Amino acid sequence: MKGPVTALAGLGILVLYFIGINEVALLFGGGLAVMIVLNVHRLRNRLMGVSLLPLGGIGLLSQAVQPVTLSSLFLIFLKIGAILYGSGYVLVAFLRADLVVRLGWLTDPQLIDAIAIGQVTPGPLFTSATFIGYLLAGVPGALLATAGIFLPSFVFVALSNPLIPRMRKSLWLGSLLDGVNVSSLSLMAAVTWQLGRATLIDPFSILITVVALGLLVRFKINSTWLIAGGALLGLVRTVV
Repeated sequence: MKGPVTALAGLGILVLYFIGINEVALLFGGGLAVMIVLNVHRLRNRLMGVSLLPLGGIGLLSQAVQPVTLSSLFLIFLKIGAILYGSGYVLVAFLRADLVVRLGWLTDPQLIDAIAIGQVTPGPLFTSATFIGYLLAGVPGALLATAGIFLPSFVFVALSNPLIPRMRKSLWLGSLLDGVNVSSLSLMAAVTWQLGRATLIDPFSILITVVALGLLVRFKINSTWLIAGGALLGLVRTVV
């Protein structure tokens, strides 16, 4: 948070997400809103009234539940890979919106399992796509989901890498990036709350969460070890 404007934008994005506004609209709409508000004084017209409110009219686009096909699986992950911005954990918000809420292909616990697999396996969190693809459509699904989510990154990095330093020097585009960043944080916070409600279902899971959070904050333990430790405790509990 770089100031009251970005803090207010983050809070607004959080509220709008919970009332059902599309996460893509929130991600980029938040960036545009921060850019305009921080730079509106540079214009000589009546843009002073611009705020986050116009986002409220953008509803969550509903899709009919459809069967899992290889083409639709590839296109969904291609779309997510193309519009995802920020930390890899923003991926969770997009996956939940598409695969859990809109299509019903996964449940919240299944999504949490996929994220855990992505954490403990080598590579970025995006490897969760491989597990999800396999879960939904076997080996072909795993290959297509992986290709779909990674393909846009190679293209965008090659095209945008020379432009990012110039964008940061621009007051307008720098503000846009700040707004998108804070929108990403809000989406991560919102989906963490939603998945937490589906995961923290008994005293044992709550205890593991509290201990893991304490170890992470106090000792900066790598999240991979925390997940592995939690999995081991869960296995021991099941066996005993």
